[in-house]
Amino acid sequence: MSGLAILIPVALLMGLVGLAFFFWAMRNGQFDDLDGAAQRVLIDDETGLEDEAETDVEASADPELKQGGSDGKTDD
Repeated sequence: MSGLAILIPVALLMGLVGLAFFFWAMRNGQFDDLDGAAQRVLIDDETGLEDEAETDVEASADPELKQGGSDGKTDD
């Protein structure tokens, strides 16, 4: 019975803290755009793929990158 005297106030305090964080999140706009992230996953971002492809082409054209970088030594 004495355990309930501790557990009930602790549970009420935790509930109030959770409620306070929920209202804080509501006030700061955390729940404004719930569908936006789900829609952004489905949108094809072609510019990001083109940038990656250009980087791959530049890396394959640079012989120093193929050899692991420039360490000052030459293979002549």
